[in-house]
Amino acid sequence: MSYLGIEKSILAKQWIGPSSEQERNQEKLFQETGLPLALCAVLSRLNIDTNSAAKYLEPTLRELMPEPSKLKDMTKAAERILHSAKTGEKVAIFADYDVDGGCSAALLIDWFRFFNIECTLYVPDRVKEGFGPNIKALQFLESTHSLIICVDCGTLSHQAIESLSASDLIVLDHHLASEILPKCYAVVNPNRQDELGDLSHLCAAAVVFLCLVEMRRLLRLNAAESPDLLNMLDLVALATVADVAPLVGVNRAFVRQGLKILAGRKRIGLAALSDQVKIDQELSTYHLGFLLGPRINAGGRIGKPDLGAQLLIAQDLEAAKAMAERLDQLNFERRELEKQIKEAALEQAINQKSFDSLAWAAGESWHPGVVGIVASRLKEATNLPSIVIGFDGLIGKGSGRSVSGVDLGFAIQKLVSEGLLLTGGGHKMAVGLSVARENLEKAMYRLNEIIKQQCAPIDSSPKVNIDTLLLPSAATLELVELLNSAGPYGPGAKAPTFVFANMQITYFKRIGNSHLRIKFGDNTGSLDAICFNAFDTEIGPTLENHNGRTLHLCGKLDINQWRGQRSVQLRLEDAQFAVL
Repeated sequence: MSYLGIEKSILAKQWIGPSSEQERNQEKLFQETGLPLALCAVLSRLNIDTNSAAKYLEPTLRELMPEPSKLKDMTKAAERILHSAKTGEKVAIFADYDVDGGCSAALLIDWFRFFNIECTLYVPDRVKEGFGPNIKALQFLESTHSLIICVDCGTLSHQAIESLSASDLIVLDHHLASEILPKCYAVVNPNRQDELGDLSHLCAAAVVFLCLVEMRRLLRLNAAESPDLLNMLDLVALATVADVAPLVGVNRAFVRQGLKILAGRKRIGLAALSDQVKIDQELSTYHLGFLLGPRINAGGRIGKPDLGAQLLIAQDLEAAKAMAERLDQLNFERRELEKQIKEAALEQAINQKSFDSLAWAAGESWHPGVVGIVASRLKEATNLPSIVIGFDGLIGKGSGRSVSGVDLGFAIQKLVSEGLLLTGGGHKMAVGLSVARENLEKAMYRLNEIIKQQCAPIDSSPKVNIDTLLLPSAATLELVELLNSAGPYGPGAKAPTFVFANMQITYFKRIGNSHLRIKFGDNTGSLDAICFNAFDTEIGPTLENHNGRTLHLCGKLDINQWRGQRSVQLRLEDAQFAVL
């Protein structure tokens, strides 16, 4: 049964409440821990029991940090990198063009700088070179470097890597691997097929960080100095959130600690970018995922491919400010491109009636730098795994985004092995691919079949999952801070959604063209709420004309900081009129 009987909200969504088992566990947590009932509801949904609640609310790196050497080739890679630092070798870092690649490169560059070594950074052009190492680039680097480190790429780049003859090459990656690895000095990847898979949730920057930890261990064996690694967790946190890695296990600890480092504004580039987008409060996962991450990505999408990474390693404030401004402008241009493609892609996908487990669209000259973002928007709109492809001549390049329970990376690799795709790879939730025009529909039909084989039929009808009911008077700063202790929230650990039932709107104001601010309450108290882009959907006009009717409101609780004052507000996501 739907929560509060809401089968179809203002935004045409069904509201789903906690299961009976979750409610029982919630009550048990409440009785045995004394924690607020709202927090117990969240912990119950995250499958946290009374024995583990305390540790979950205070995650520590000491307890959650895996042993780096358990990853295959890790010690071998660490020893080789240490040797290069000791001997002053010329080292090149070949990085992917996204946030994870940039952060991974910045971690290594920072580490080498401790030993007064400046590495060469190479980031390929997305349009001209595509994803991962290519023969021309690697041979260019080999001519002047004896060690090449590929970060956030390389696992599937057999031909390019095996074209080298004089330089050692190390891969530090997290993308899905095939049975056969490229022949090089070392491949460190928790998603190798011969790994246990218990660290498969790590992003590439986390893998690089573990390599730095292993090198620190080796240095200590010889009583040698090592860089302060804790201060580098700002990069790991940013990459983890931006790469949409699940916030479970050590990832939670990385992000929590990284946010503390970010609050100190020690990294010049990130401080400059925060100022550019006018962030005037303590950074959260929201800021990393929706404000900073997209801008760092923008250079790799439609501008200078290494601009984001250069910002992260910047040592001059004025240069950092200039780069931050340029990335902000590129992000604006990216959004305009996205708008142009999104509408056409959504219309096309909706009209693909024969596809029940996949949403996909393809178009002429769709920019390869934005097809991944459009795929994300398509996924959000359809609740299905989504593929968006842009064609240039007979070859299309595309990106895909998945939903929970569907390993899209595996499916894409299977299509490559069957000869339906030219190239393809990635991980469970995000992939890249290229396809010949003549094989497009055949490949998409086959992909739809593979997805259906992986899981039960996908229910694509839009839903809102509710944690529990809450009164306005209970939504205090203390409660929100306690709820935040169960975070950070993101993939694998979604932020809690609360319902405020039978509320009256007492204040209503349109903000700009599309946002909405309201105040609502009942006889227990009142609460402020903000609904972003409300007038781009039905919720804005409907609430504007509420005519005094009572409403059920749902959303997420935030702490709003304004002119030094802190207050609780609801980030309103959906609503429905109460039945009298």
